[in-house]
Amino acid sequence: MRPDISITDVVLRDGLQDEPTITSVDDRAAIAEALVHAGVRDIEAASFVNPRRVPQMSGAELLAERVLPIAETTWRALALNGKGIARAASAGFTDITLVVSASAEHSRANAGRNPAEAIADFAPAVAAHPAVRFSGGVSTAFVCPFAGSIPSRAVVEIAEAYADIGIERIGLADTIGTAEPDAVESIVKQLKRSMPTAEISLHLHNAHGRAFETVDRAIAAGVRQFDSSTGGYGGCPFAPGAHGNIATEDLVAHLHELGLSTDIDLEGVNFAKSLIAEVLARGTPVAV
Repeated sequence: MRPDISITDVVLRDGLQDEPTITSVDDRAAIAEALVHAGVRDIEAASFVNPRRVPQMSGAELLAERVLPIAETTWRALALNGKGIARAASAGFTDITLVVSASAEHSRANAGRNPAEAIADFAPAVAAHPAVRFSGGVSTAFVCPFAGSIPSRAVVEIAEAYADIGIERIGLADTIGTAEPDAVESIVKQLKRSMPTAEISLHLHNAHGRAFETVDRAIAAGVRQFDSSTGGYGGCPFAPGAHGNIATEDLVAHLHELGLSTDIDLEGVNFAKSLIAEVLARGTPVAV
């Protein structure tokens, strides 16, 4: 039986990419195994980006060799362009998350092009990998550090563009953590009206301490999938002011208090949290 709420833990990707140290493939694999032991069955393991820009994500192919054989777990990779998709698919990932910024300003800072160009780049690569289950991420879906509040229509248009190339699992990211619960609920409801068959997930940060209010409002609006990061690690290196992700252990505790199942063991997640702290302490500093 599926749990009431599905959680994708993103500490291996979004969590580690914003830390000032590079963790080894062995250490990342150990974190992955600890998360699986805790009952986490959906994990974003790596980002196939230029290692010169994000050195914390180097060795993604080697990590894939270590984690993909672990059964009964959905292993996700993130890609920002066609080259990244090809690398992730070649490494064996069958679940790949793409990302387009709702804000043109953030898109240029994060991916070097505007949202329309990003979708155009994705289309042929998606068509070339029919066996891959793609998810369409929308970063700065509510607030952008450069452009301010994002019009809901801009988010819906990107989601519809994803649907046009065959992607109907849509993830909305509150990249800097300052979205108001009202705004999140409004966009979720608008997306559900425009795309009633789409799966909608939320990726929340907690800059102003209202993330759990947003979670509750989103659940009431029909959202059943959330991203979180063990230990609350993470952020966006290309979004000034971005705060850490909502912590997996806090999200699980909150959902369990509401009587909602996740199939995740809190004690196991806290063990993984301790392991991550140890791993980061012995990591190699990122060259400045």
